Amino acid sequence: MQILISCSKTMQFGQCGPEEKEYVQTVPRFLNEANEMAQRLMQLTPEHMAKLLKVSHPIAATVCLNYQHFFDTENPKRAALFAYDGVVFKQIAPETLDADALDFASKHLFITSFLYGLLRSGDAISPYRLEGSVALSGSANGDAQSRFDFWKPLLTDFLIESVKADDGVLVNLASAEMKRLFDWKRVCRETTVVTPDFKVVEGEREKNVTIYAKMSRGLAVRHLLLQRPSGAEALNGFQPDIPGVAMVMHLQRS
Repeated sequence: MQILISCSKTMQFGQCGPEEKEYVQTVPRFLNEANEMAQRLMQLTPEHMAKLLKVSHPIAATVCLNYQHFFDTENPKRAALFAYDGVVFKQIAPETLDADALDFASKHLFITSFLYGLLRSGDAISPYRLEGSVALSGSANGDAQSRFDFWKPLLTDFLIESVKADDGVLVNLASAEMKRLFDWKRVCRETTVVTPDFKVVEGEREKNVTIYAKMSRGLAVRHLLLQRPSGAEALNGFQPDIPGVAMVMHLQRS
């Protein structure tokens, strides 16, 4: 079983806890591509970056500063699972996982990234921010490509091969937009994809609530890392423990 989750916009590069210090940091598979992008992005002004990412000027200034120091040897790096700080990752709470769970994550968890492509949980990464819609020049025909279009031919085969090298099952806990990083029809055709769907139940109605869906995906990842089940039925019987919220999970083989 391989697990797919999304990166988050927010990252944390503060003090490392003892669990992370003992976690072996690996080299991202697509580091060369990330470095080439960073070299182009470090040349942008905060004004340009603000327009490109659709963020405020203070955020854009911080992003520019991170890219300008991207290649500094003293630039802090963290294992990807610990570096991201969004809702999903707060629910995974990697700092509380035991050594066996972290080892399982390093072999079975993929994190999507618009800069790094696909990351293993222990891959050492630098602080950055990027969006899938950002178009950068450098394609074979000279046209600017979105990050979705850039990564699709590179990541599709890599993900399929990685899933097949395991047991052929992919548990997709990433956000819907991340499908655009892959030829998703091929992924579904060549592997068994299980996509949990978490909804809030109000009487006879079901509705999507983004924050609860993210929390549930994080809890599902934590469950898989701790329990380490296998096969397409790996999440059977799982329910997110979110007090006061009634949830139902629809498992679909895409």
